[in-house]
Amino acid sequence: MTARGFPRGIRENRVQVAHQLIQVMLVGFAIGMTRTVVPALAESEFGLERGSFLLLTSFVVAFGAVKAVMNFVAGRWSERIGRKRVLAFGWVVALPIPVMIWYAPDWNWIIAATVLLGVNQGLCWSMTQTAKLDITKAEERGLTMGLNEFSGYVGVAIAGILTAYAAEWLGARVGLLVFGMAVVLLALLLTTVWVKDTLPWAKAETAAHKAAPPKNPPRYPQGVSEHPTTREVFALMSWRDRRLLAISQAGLVEKFVDALVWAVFPVFLVTRGATLTGIGWIVGTYGFVWGGSQLVTGRLSDHVGRHLPNVMGMWICGAGVAMMVLGTGALWWSVAAGVAGFGMALLYPNLSAAVADITPPAWRGSAIGIYRFWRDLGYAIGALGLGLAAGLSGAAETAFWFVAISMFVSGGVLFWLGEETHPRLNPAKPPEAGGVATRHGC
Repeated sequence: MTARGFPRGIRENRVQVAHQLIQVMLVGFAIGMTRTVVPALAESEFGLERGSFLLLTSFVVAFGAVKAVMNFVAGRWSERIGRKRVLAFGWVVALPIPVMIWYAPDWNWIIAATVLLGVNQGLCWSMTQTAKLDITKAEERGLTMGLNEFSGYVGVAIAGILTAYAAEWLGARVGLLVFGMAVVLLALLLTTVWVKDTLPWAKAETAAHKAAPPKNPPRYPQGVSEHPTTREVFALMSWRDRRLLAISQAGLVEKFVDALVWAVFPVFLVTRGATLTGIGWIVGTYGFVWGGSQLVTGRLSDHVGRHLPNVMGMWICGAGVAMMVLGTGALWWSVAAGVAGFGMALLYPNLSAAVADITPPAWRGSAIGIYRFWRDLGYAIGALGLGLAAGLSGAAETAFWFVAISMFVSGGVLFWLGEETHPRLNPAKPPEAGGVATRHGC
């Protein structure tokens, strides 16, 4: 298969890019509907005992573990059955979620619904990301990832605010039922009717690279077969290639922040007198700044590279988390949430773009899936860690310090082990110009 008939670029594929952006926003809506109302009303509405930090975070642990596995599965499936089928299956799995939350007699039902949400997010968000990378150019990857994550996390923020108001108007259960069913049914309709499968673009890109190598060849891992096994790709992403190891560990730790915002932020704010809608706006500030800034930070990395924004993002985000417990009041908490959101915007699209930079199109879907496996496993590990930290100390503030310190340390590891991955700024050296480039792996 050649590149003829499969043009790549945002402009060239603007209709499908737009459809994929709508899809990821709806994916954001699906997770966002659980961000404000469910943790804030865990005690009064779903029977969770006050101070049960480990039980409170258990639904995030379940979500992260399941989503991590489904990211891994989605990458491999998408290379065999196509991106569209995986996306559609993810939305089918989401159909029972709003009903389960509406009916839930106890917290166990919330955990079960969150397991299905993890399947949905692992399949659907992975596919929106992979599909857009299939149909856009290498020099647009930062912008592509920025657009993707902007749309998704603005969706998360909007859903958190809308469901807070819906809960006040209709009651928590009915509000979430109406909002959730509308989102899932609309997404299924749009997927079935308008979304195209982009796997042919990935195959055409592979053929084009064989016919005419790119001007600035990427620094792909060395000693890897053209179609590596799942075990080979997993090893490369996890320990064999030091750059991919650095990226994967940073992705895992940055999800500690999202676990904190999801599970502990609302409870922390409720105990300090914030209203449900007030919590929605404070948490929404984190999401809006994170989502909106990615329109700039993704594109920025196409010019200045991925490495520095990723490292600085880890440290700035950690500083924002620490700020949350260093002051009081809605304005302070909103500013702190905004700082954390901006740090997340610097790193979030650009970690994924860095993976895409240095993995060949033939197995890029698998590589992204395994990166997302490690990244979203951070939900589970982070939620367990912050639940233990808060539970052992009896204070939610301890969870914030656990996450902030983790972000600073992980950023240091990324700075030490990582390198610039943008092929224009750090291309592979041809053999005749000095042999195989160094630091391609451990």
